[in-house]
Amino acid sequence: MAELKDSGARKEFGTGAVRDADNDSKGRCDLLPLAVISGLGVYRNGYKDTIFSCIHDYIYGGNPELLLKAVDTFISIRYPNTEDAILELSIHFKDGANKYAERNWEKGIPLSVYINSAVRHFLKYLRGDIDEPHDRAFLWNLMCAVHTHLFLSNKLKDLPFNQIREKIEGKEKR
Repeated sequence: MAELKDSGARKEFGTGAVRDADNDSKGRCDLLPLAVISGLGVYRNGYKDTIFSCIHDYIYGGNPELLLKAVDTFISIRYPNTEDAILELSIHFKDGANKYAERNWEKGIPLSVYINSAVRHFLKYLRGDIDEPHDRAFLWNLMCAVHTHLFLSNKLKDLPFNQIREKIEGKEKR
């Protein structure tokens, strides 16, 4: 399988974390109506619908266990066992450390960036693209999103669930 793609361009976040710069041709998969997409193939897609639904429900509800459910569902159809998936995932972390720096992702990247990339890699995996390890990249993005949600700054939670929470908390303080 191919290694991580690299455009040579970098996007640096206020936290100091760096990623390959998005280009306009990649789209914004974090803005897709995933609940609608999950219903498109309701009678033929099986696990795909579950994964899209879990990611949608996370975006609007903010429960990171939904991302773990998406990861678990994907692992169950893609890998023979969880251990193989985690060992594959470790290769993606190694490749990222070589490309950027060790623990670059722990400096803080907004959740929308992880969701955007995860959904794009999932779609490319489903389409059968082999230009890079889309299965590993999908898992990596969701696992990093869960870590960010649980352990890093609320400023990185730039998804609708956090905006809804902030509005509710703002009204309660009045």
